[in-house]
Amino acid sequence: MDSYITVRRAASFEYEDRKSRFIARCTPVESEAEALSFIDSVRRAFPDATHHVYAYSIKENSITRFTDDREPQGTAGMPVLDIIRKNNCTNVAIVVVRYFGGTLLGTGGLVRAYSGAALGALKAAELITYDLYAIYSLECSYSDYQKLGTIFESTGFRQEDTEYYESIRIGGSIRASDAEDFEDKLVQATGGRIKIKKIDEKFDF
Repeated sequence: MDSYITVRRAASFEYEDRKSRFIARCTPVESEAEALSFIDSVRRAFPDATHHVYAYSIKENSITRFTDDREPQGTAGMPVLDIIRKNNCTNVAIVVVRYFGGTLLGTGGLVRAYSGAALGALKAAELITYDLYAIYSLECSYSDYQKLGTIFESTGFRQEDTEYYESIRIGGSIRASDAEDFEDKLVQATGGRIKIKKIDEKFDF
């Protein structure tokens, strides 16, 4: 996997239908433990709510979970999970809290309410794409360094630190999908004199 979509920040959204209040909370998570901790925190924040419906998706091990929390089967947790899936989102948890307003909404009404609340929170949290980046350490001469600026700019290399000794040492990262082309251009520009070391890979945006 070279990229994935998640949310930038924690956010909330409120929806009301026939006096039933639906309060959705959404947050980025890195693990199932983080998701469960978030769900527990929302339960504590709204202890008197009628229902605490949730769904989450974790990239690692492709984990997905949801619960209807005593709502009719298929009317609550699955619609929230469907919102996550339809937006190709992962590493995210959504909890929708309901305060019953005294009027039954019916199957269709519940699906619309939980879906609408979840979507509102997801949008408020702002979808972002994380790409896989290759992290590099480069070392070159002062004369060769003058040739690298246009390569850095054209390939999207993120130059993060530069140290000046007898030679110049450069740290930075580039999208993993562009790494091979990046290395080829560095070698060609310096006649093979540049030292290239790929240190690691990480997801970033």
